[in-house]
Amino acid sequence: MPLVPVSLGPRSYEILIGANLLSHAGQFVRERLNSRHAVVITDETVEPLYAEPVVAALAVAFPRVDLLAIPAGEPSKSVDCLAALWDKLLEFGTDRKSVIVAVGGGVVGDLAGFAAASFARGLPFVQIPTTLLAQVDSSVGGKTGINLTGAKNMVGAFWQPRGVLIDTAVLATQSERDYRSGLAEAVKYGVILDAEFFDLLEAEAPRLITRDPELLAEVVARSCELKAIVVSGDEMEETGLRAVLNYGHTFAHAVETVSGYGEVLHGEAVAIGMQCAADLAARLGRIDRELVARQRALLVALGLPVSLPPLDHDALIKAMARDKKVEHGQLRFVLPTRLGHVELVPDVPQEQVRATLASC
Repeated sequence: MPLVPVSLGPRSYEILIGANLLSHAGQFVRERLNSRHAVVITDETVEPLYAEPVVAALAVAFPRVDLLAIPAGEPSKSVDCLAALWDKLLEFGTDRKSVIVAVGGGVVGDLAGFAAASFARGLPFVQIPTTLLAQVDSSVGGKTGINLTGAKNMVGAFWQPRGVLIDTAVLATQSERDYRSGLAEAVKYGVILDAEFFDLLEAEAPRLITRDPELLAEVVARSCELKAIVVSGDEMEETGLRAVLNYGHTFAHAVETVSGYGEVLHGEAVAIGMQCAADLAARLGRIDRELVARQRALLVALGLPVSLPPLDHDALIKAMARDKKVEHGQLRFVLPTRLGHVELVPDVPQEQVRATLASC
């Protein structure tokens, strides 16, 4: 089974990837933490499918295990839901000898991770992602947080997990729309870091659509390896290296914010955002239109949207102005210069951004 290291000095951890691993959750967590109390945080959809088996596995290794389920969906990444989690953790008698175990997709991981980072000034936590998007991206790297009404992921903390347990077998039950949404983040890694990986995704798109288990394990492992390399070099976005992971996300977060959280899935928004970013890069003379078309063809082959929904462009620009990459009021975008390489570009003229919005 692939074991991907995330090298962060004293905060280093491993990502274990394989099929049918949920029954090993107790052993996995126990090997990394000498805790006596585990709190599993999940959502109401995942709870009967995968959280309950994880609770059973943890109960063998821990004297006390509690389960907490939040409503499924992006709206749960809110101040109100976080406050409710804090109250439940207090009710459970959670302390610094407890461990938080996040079982679910990106919403659960982000919210549970922030709860772990903030309760009792920091609790250890472990990620067990159950969606493709979380497995290839959000469960790795230690970004946690919640949304504000006007900006996505604006409040949060860098808080690394003690380990990530990825069971690729759970992807067989993921809905078609959610599964394809996760493929967008895999495409992102090919564009920003690994042209050969992009070639693989192009060649194997039909097998990806049918969820070929062997190919999925390879795609998840390579995505995790690429993210681990970036995170190890810039854990807290201090050098600009980690910003490359936000390719397409300035547009994507604006789409999610303006459309109302949950109307457009995160991966769908990322696919649209990557196509907008590629168009913007071509307008600025950084790439040719061939790369724009090639990226579009792959996203379409994977069943992902590539056109903006009918949203007010002024509202999108306003949302982008709240993006975390904004510096001194100036929009900055992660844009490709060639397949496998992107750069953080400052001072992008707003008229070029508006032209992209009008054409995407």
